[in-house]
Amino acid sequence: MISTVVMPVSLGAGSRRCQGRPSGGPAVPGTGDRAPSRARWARLTAGTSPDRAELAAALRQWRARLGPGDVGLAAGTSRRRTPGLRREEVALVADLSVDYVVRLEQGRGPHPSPAVLTALAGALRLSAAETAHLFALAGTPRPPDRRIVDTVRPSVRRLLDRMRDLPAMVADARGDVLAWNDLATAVLGDLAAVPPHRRTHLWLHFVGVEGFTSRLVLDGDDGPRLDRAAVAVARAALARHPDDVRLRGTVKELRGCVPRFAALWDERPVEPRHSDVKSYDVPGLGRLTLDCESLTVPDDDQPLVVYSAAPVSPSDRLLDRLRARTGDGEETSAATGVSAGSPAAR
Repeated sequence: MISTVVMPVSLGAGSRRCQGRPSGGPAVPGTGDRAPSRARWARLTAGTSPDRAELAAALRQWRARLGPGDVGLAAGTSRRRTPGLRREEVALVADLSVDYVVRLEQGRGPHPSPAVLTALAGALRLSAAETAHLFALAGTPRPPDRRIVDTVRPSVRRLLDRMRDLPAMVADARGDVLAWNDLATAVLGDLAAVPPHRRTHLWLHFVGVEGFTSRLVLDGDDGPRLDRAAVAVARAALARHPDDVRLRGTVKELRGCVPRFAALWDERPVEPRHSDVKSYDVPGLGRLTLDCESLTVPDDDQPLVVYSAAPVSPSDRLLDRLRARTGDGEETSAATGVSAGSPAAR
């Protein structure tokens, strides 16, 4: 069974001060959230040579496989002498001049910019692999995809559902946890009641929500170490996705109401811990100390977080008891299944 959850976090002292919904706002200083200028793109592309003949052939082939209906245009009544879209239609959909499209298809066009190539990729309905090939043929570095993927692909969901012996969850790049298995619920607690806009690791770690008590142990040296790791993950995510309004808004809000977050953010930690050790106080069971491994789903920039205990350790024996409990249904909460309001349900 796969569920929707948030990362294990602490109910911070700032919870009474930060009650609003995360909002957008100006760019966060020091996060590199500005797109490269035209001059910078010119420097980046200097010295690269487009394969004009192959680019022209690929554009013609991609155009030929589409009809007007594929791009939202009326078919018209005139008969087409050749299959596929007309160059005028590609130019219309891509918001380019017809002469520009003609010159590209004849192998005599200028060095196309990232904006032009992105427009052509959209107009020609190119896949991710085809878009990457288009940029390569044009001799232009492809700008990073700044959209955060907030759905879990079916194959990853099946993998998660098969992990019955280990607590595991999937989050998106901003830290919103999208799906998890029953054993993760048993260890981390039931967080399905948390409002969707607060189901993010960063917010819950530093602020928390009313009515939720985290099981994550932040005693001793663990608290500062995990605080710093959470900030480093957020900084790395914001560098990859500087245009994400929700992530940028959450950072801005936390800087304004949680002094310890603001201080850490200004230190600019940039080395997230993909392997860590975390402890959880599970009611009726005791303290579990687990190895936490964050594996990445590369195409979607989503971490698959898996927890395990060292063999024959006290935590391993406690985890065995928790597996038996979960198998008997004792730990299954009302939140099992995918929350209807979550991105994972779409």
